[in-house]
Amino acid sequence: MKFMKKGLAMVLAGAMVVASLTACGSSKKETTAETKAAETTAETTAETKEAAADGKTYKIGVLQLVEHAALDASNEGFVAALDDAGISYTIDQQNAQGDQTACQTIAEKLVNDGDDLILAIATPAAQAVAGITTEIPIVGTAITDFAASGLVESNDAPGGNVTGSSDLTPIEAQISLLQKVLPDAKTVGVLYCSAESNSAIQLEMTKEACAAAGLEVVEFSVASSNEIQSVVESAVGKVDALYSFTDNTIAAGMNTVAMVANENNLPVIVGEEGMVTAGGLCTYGIDYYELGYLAGQMAVRILTEGADPATMPIEYYPEEKCEFIGNEDTAATLGIDISGLE
Repeated sequence: MKFMKKGLAMVLAGAMVVASLTACGSSKKETTAETKAAETTAETTAETKEAAADGKTYKIGVLQLVEHAALDASNEGFVAALDDAGISYTIDQQNAQGDQTACQTIAEKLVNDGDDLILAIATPAAQAVAGITTEIPIVGTAITDFAASGLVESNDAPGGNVTGSSDLTPIEAQISLLQKVLPDAKTVGVLYCSAESNSAIQLEMTKEACAAAGLEVVEFSVASSNEIQSVVESAVGKVDALYSFTDNTIAAGMNTVAMVANENNLPVIVGEEGMVTAGGLCTYGIDYYELGYLAGQMAVRILTEGADPATMPIEYYPEEKCEFIGNEDTAATLGIDISGLE
C-alpha cells in the first residue's frame, strides 16, 4: 500500500479544553530510539545511571489487552525506553487476546509474581491490575482518560499507584479533516465497541465535535469483533462517511471494516496510523511507539528515582507533533484526492 505523511501544526478552537490537552505523536517509525528520547525528556538522569551501575535487576510485568498495531507499538516503545535508560530488567510479556477473563487471570498472575512494576496497555488491562493491587506501581498507556475510567483520582494528581500516558484522540481535528476530505458530507456514522469505557468517553466528544461542525451523527456499535462486518454493512447507504476513534475492538478488526467500506465506496476516517495501514482512508494520528516510550520513561523514574505514581500527572504528547497520514490505495479505490492535505 502507498501512504502519505505530512507534518501538522494545527490550532484548534478553544471551546474544547480537553482537546487542547490532546497528546499526539509523530508517525515516523524510522526515527531512532535515541532521537525519541531527545525529543521527550532528553537525557537519562544521573540517578538512572547510578542504579544501572549498582547492577539491580528490576522485575517488570506487561499486560496488553489485545494484539493490534497501535498497542504493539506502545509495547515496543516502552521496552525501548527501558533499554535506552540502561537499566537491568526481566520482563514478563502477557497478552489477553481481547478476553476480559484472561485479562483478570493475567493481572492476578503478575501481582502474585511480585513484580516491581506493571505496564498495562489499554484501559481494561489497567483496570484489571488496579483492581488487584494498590501497592505495585502501575504505568498505563494507550488509555484515553485515566480519571474517567476510574484509574486515578484526577489526571493531574493521580493519588494512588497508577499513572501513565494518554492516547486521547484529537477528535475535533479529525472531524475537521473529515470535512476537508468530504466537504459535502452531512451524516457521519460513528463506529465503536459499546463494551469499551474509553469509547463511551470519545463518543460524547465526537457528538460535540460533529454538532459544532453541523454534522449529523448516526451510531453504529458492536458488542464484539464478531459483529463488525454486519454492522458496517448496515451503515452502507445510511451515512456519507464512517468515523472510528481509537477503539481497540475496531482497530483490531480494521481489515474487516475496510473490506466492507471500501467495496461500498464508504470513506472511513480513523483515529490512528495502524487503522490507516489496515485500509482506513486517513487520520491525524497518534504515534503509539512514542506514547509507549513516554510510559517507559515514567517507569524508569519510578524504578530508579523513587518517583511516586500518586504525584505523577498523566502525560500527553504535544498536539503539534501530529501528522496527517493517508492511505493512497484506499483513496484511489474511493476516487478521493488526498494529495493536497497537510
